[in-house]
Amino acid sequence: MGLLVECPQCRRRNSQKAKACKCGFALSRYSGRVWWVEWYQDGQRRRERIGSNKEAAEQRLREVLKARAEGRYIRKSPDLATRFRDLAVWYLGLSEVQAKRSYVRDRLSVAHLNAFFGDRLLKEITPSLVEAYRHKRLGEPSGRTPDTLTTPATVNREIACLKTIFNKAIRDGKAERNPTKGVKLLREHNKRDRVLSPEEYSRLLDHCPPHLAPVVKLAYHTGMRQGEILGLKWGQVELKGGFIRLTPDQTKTAEGRLVPLPPELVEMFRAMPRGLPQTPVFTYKGQGVAEMKRSFKTAVKRAGIEDFTFHDLRHTFTTNAVRAGVPIPVIMEITGHKSLAMFKRYANPTPEDLKAAVSRLAGAMDTYMDTKAKNEGQPNG
Repeated sequence: MGLLVECPQCRRRNSQKAKACKCGFALSRYSGRVWWVEWYQDGQRRRERIGSNKEAAEQRLREVLKARAEGRYIRKSPDLATRFRDLAVWYLGLSEVQAKRSYVRDRLSVAHLNAFFGDRLLKEITPSLVEAYRHKRLGEPSGRTPDTLTTPATVNREIACLKTIFNKAIRDGKAERNPTKGVKLLREHNKRDRVLSPEEYSRLLDHCPPHLAPVVKLAYHTGMRQGEILGLKWGQVELKGGFIRLTPDQTKTAEGRLVPLPPELVEMFRAMPRGLPQTPVFTYKGQGVAEMKRSFKTAVKRAGIEDFTFHDLRHTFTTNAVRAGVPIPVIMEITGHKSLAMFKRYANPTPEDLKAAVSRLAGAMDTYMDTKAKNEGQPNG
């Protein structure tokens, strides 16, 4: 029992100490060795082909010895027989995965992962190979903007998807190890500071088709995420109280929240044909709007607005609320931000905003000092 070396000429398995195979091939001079593990179970000899990685063979031999000592059945490692492409199909077919809000994103990530790992056995996917994938992806054009390279944030999402695939596979006995262990995420430089001016907002609305304009208005005045808006049902819109009630399954943080509606939005909803409580609020040709990437991009282009995405409407709302003097904890309750660090990525004050804040503070201090001096000058009554 132990490690064996496969002869590349006759395929005979030899002891790792053998200098030459019985066919005459000089094993000691051959560098591309293929390793096997051999052991006995229930009186029968068993062998398992590992591959060119001696460390993997030694690790497998230790697992076999431990299992035999504990009296456990020694099964063949799934990493030796499963290709990543098959594992990816299994993962995307899981009901828990299909129920994720990010399922479409997962499918896109898997497509990129398959292009690199698809035909490889799981045992062949190592941390160094994951690093090689990451390096390759960073040098490829971005899918959304082919004139730019893939961002670190996109690659991080793909590595996170790979990690999840292997974690679920280990849980269900379809893999024995996770090759992403020890692979650190890339530093992301994707903070945006694009804020829509009132004049640009007006132009954008003028070029929005009828089914898109209410969606844009709601995002601009509340900072709601696109998924939260498109998944909205009429039963969640409380016009009498002036709120939208989001449920935990709709939000990114898995916590429900109340979103206040300004008078302009209350009037907008009242003017829209109201459906049953479970009817989608935003529809197109009688069907709920699933996505509006193309129509929004067209409206932005026709309005002559550059470098602006739908998610930037969330940045715009947050920045406008800060400028209006709304307390930060209140804004975070409205937008659903859980940490101040994340909130700061969405609030984008300009140099003019900073100067205006200092001027307001100086004015408040002057008023306080004048009032204090006046009170101190008055005789006690």
